[in-house]
Amino acid sequence: MGAFLDKPKTEKYNESKNGGGLRYGLSSMQGWRIEMEDAHSAIIGIPDQKETVCWFAVFDGHAGSRVSAHCAHHLLDCIRTNDDFTCSLQQEHTLPTEEMQKGIQNGILKGFLELDEKLRESPEVASGEDKSGTTAVCALITDKFLTLANCGDSRGVFCVNGKPALVTQDHKPSNEPERARIQNAGGTVMIQRVNGSLAVSRALGDFEYKNVEGKGPTEQLVSPEPEFFVKERTDEDEFLVLACDGVWDVMTNQDICDFISARLKVNDNLETVCNEVIDTCLHKGSRDNMSIIIIAFPAAPKVDPEAVKADKELDALLEKKITEFVAQDNEVELSQVTQYLMDEDIKGLPQGGGLYAKKVFIEEVYKKLLPEKYESTQEECPNPLASLLFANAKNAALEDN
Repeated sequence: MGAFLDKPKTEKYNESKNGGGLRYGLSSMQGWRIEMEDAHSAIIGIPDQKETVCWFAVFDGHAGSRVSAHCAHHLLDCIRTNDDFTCSLQQEHTLPTEEMQKGIQNGILKGFLELDEKLRESPEVASGEDKSGTTAVCALITDKFLTLANCGDSRGVFCVNGKPALVTQDHKPSNEPERARIQNAGGTVMIQRVNGSLAVSRALGDFEYKNVEGKGPTEQLVSPEPEFFVKERTDEDEFLVLACDGVWDVMTNQDICDFISARLKVNDNLETVCNEVIDTCLHKGSRDNMSIIIIAFPAAPKVDPEAVKADKELDALLEKKITEFVAQDNEVELSQVTQYLMDEDIKGLPQGGGLYAKKVFIEEVYKKLLPEKYESTQEECPNPLASLLFANAKNAALEDN
């Protein structure tokens, strides 16, 4: 926890699929962390249900990857064993809404608690060898509803008409209801952490924070209980984003809606758009693992020829400026090129991303113009662009405060 590499691992895992009236794309990157602790789950047409019943989840592990990986593989199975869940889903169109939602949420809650108890009994955890935990942000999408279940500080944001229409609540120890539970269980909140150590107040695993006698599983210092957020589906629904805090550390809810909306007008490949989000976050200064799933609904923005044209013109402008700047000094550093572009106040940069969103293109142009300089720079300073942008982002944050 908290340890960083000298150079970020930028290789990405990608996945995408269409079905059930939806399409999704996902991307994950290890980044600066010494280990990849994120995991995910994406299923269109869950077993024993119609193809239009879908499940998506992002798990952000900490202190190891065992619990997050286990949850990605087994959480839905634990939920599906509950009759409340299965029967309520199968009767979505006949049960009263309140009764149907109660059954689904009870089933999901039971699944979370059941999986947590099974994890506690696993040999590695019981012996104390493994002390890892994970947050979880999950989405159940049916014909009529979107149900988000959140446990921890990963986040789900549902975009409608370009705005965040449904957003999960991060579970931080400093939140008053979370602080009250922690203190009632005999714990403290110091430096905004549980007992001065854990930065989230709800998670699966983390059993060293779940041993208070006389308290139930949802009353412990760290609770495995998900919080639910429900929205009825409409024809205006555009897309849902599930992501770990490596994304939200540097992107606001509106940033994400703006950025993805803008990029979908340029490219309809969701894997590509996910990769652009991850790259942008890396160069905005995120030092965490990053994982994101974008689920696009029928009303999601479509490719717009004018937007495609504008994006090409922006790339041409950037290449022209970089070429002219390098021509003045063929020993110029990549970081100097980036600073020059930032100072230029270029118009038309991607909404929600700014110049950070063009980092790959900037590096490609620089490498083409000064290949030997680029390679030597990479050896001397693993990621000069990221270092510069991180410093700028940090300074901007300090100014805002």
